[in-house]
Amino acid sequence: MSRPWRSGWRFVLPAALLCALVIVPVGAPTAESDNPLGRDLSAILADPAFAGADVGLIVRRADSGEVLFDRRSRQRRQPASTGKLLTTTAALERLGPGHRFRTTVASTARRSGPVLSGDLYLRGGGDPTMLAADYQALAAEIADSGVRVVRGRLVADDSFFDDVRLGTGWAWDDEPYYYNAQTSALTIAPDTDYDAGSIVVRVTPGRRGAPAEVELEPANDYVEVVNSATTSAPGQPARIGVRRAHGDNIITVSGSIPEGGAPVRAYRAVWEPTGLAAAVFRDALARHGVRVLGETAGGVTPTGARVLAEHRSMAVGELLTPFLKLSNNMHAETLVKAMGKAESDRGTWPAGVEAVGSSLPSMGVDPNELFIVDGSGLSRMDQVAPAQLASLLLAAREEPWFDRFHAALPVAGVSDRMVGGTLRNRMRGTAAEGNVHAKTGSYTGVSALAGYVAAADGSELVFAMVSNQTLDNVRPLEDAVAVRLAQYEGANGSRKPAHIPAPRSAVEPAARHDLECSWLKAC
Repeated sequence: MSRPWRSGWRFVLPAALLCALVIVPVGAPTAESDNPLGRDLSAILADPAFAGADVGLIVRRADSGEVLFDRRSRQRRQPASTGKLLTTTAALERLGPGHRFRTTVASTARRSGPVLSGDLYLRGGGDPTMLAADYQALAAEIADSGVRVVRGRLVADDSFFDDVRLGTGWAWDDEPYYYNAQTSALTIAPDTDYDAGSIVVRVTPGRRGAPAEVELEPANDYVEVVNSATTSAPGQPARIGVRRAHGDNIITVSGSIPEGGAPVRAYRAVWEPTGLAAAVFRDALARHGVRVLGETAGGVTPTGARVLAEHRSMAVGELLTPFLKLSNNMHAETLVKAMGKAESDRGTWPAGVEAVGSSLPSMGVDPNELFIVDGSGLSRMDQVAPAQLASLLLAAREEPWFDRFHAALPVAGVSDRMVGGTLRNRMRGTAAEGNVHAKTGSYTGVSALAGYVAAADGSELVFAMVSNQTLDNVRPLEDAVAVRLAQYEGANGSRKPAHIPAPRSAVEPAARHDLECSWLKAC
């Protein structure tokens, strides 16, 4: 079936800008017969795990841009979460590292003593870091002003963004999971990973034979829990299922958990996060002694409404840490829609993607040579070449915000979760440990790694590796590439073994290899 709107999402640049665009050329594949680095990287790419897969890899010197190795790097592929590199650099350019999201409580109603004779508007500005504590603080501010009764409604205003909640090309069967949560301008996160639009379902054992106990974080009555889980004998394995069907907010908890056993935590996306945020705020108002007599409804804050309370998020530069370290998809989509709002007053994916595209020429990338429809790389429609990622990484080094960007990338083998991120359990005990700052990317059939390497000769290298149509776990081979680059001693350096042993702890023992480990809370 034809999609007439698809062409509208391609990036179209003025002719003058295209003429001025400078793209650093990528050379022909490095001669491998007389180049130790080329021989070793070629040996890694010849591993049977890549049989039938489509693999692209490029390595360049950061100081000069010289190509040290190039294997099919100009061919576009699904980038998975390495697509977040495009979103991040565009957000730093278009919004700036100091940008903050704003959530307000406002009203046009007349105030008479403790009574507000009208509606109270809770307006979201896209903040993906809002916690229950932040809504409590807003409620406290209302209560501290002396308001005790709101005669009107509580109106939830998410109009800063459009009402399209899920991205184009996202897999329908991922919809209940928190890494695929819905994007709303008014939302809430359950913890300081800032997984916006989700809740944590916490299942704890009771006495043997009794029902298991279920709690929600944040606590709310917006989500309904149907619990049939029981408490089994001590020492038995936990077998807990937590499900939410498409299109509703009924969480079904089943199975068993052993008496005295550790709680089981499951992250689940909610249907319509605007409603969850409003429910949590309404409860917060009640806790602070503010009664809202009307219903909770959706709507738009009237022009000229008085702001009664306000919350400002952390700056985008600070948000980069949980965003990139943990490969947070919802942060990416929030940034894309926020860029659309800032550039054209349209908080939509198409407008945001246009804003990303307009930033790319200054980053050494021709936007007409790639295709993206979202900010996170979740969409199977996204198409980016490794050479384009490498050009972007090279150009980023010249930007005033580079140090912040570089520090926010996952760091190989560093156990601190907010340093190592999705690489914290990879490349430990190798030359790459602490020397590779790179963005990971993976979902079924796709794996990628792109970033910077501090090499053994004191130079810095930039690399991008994207593999599509994979059947096996190729992360150890990505790690072998990064380790070999960390061992690089220059063109005349000593030869390293062609078959580098796979770095230990490439993945958590129980983790799936077809999803980002952070999406499984495994790293």
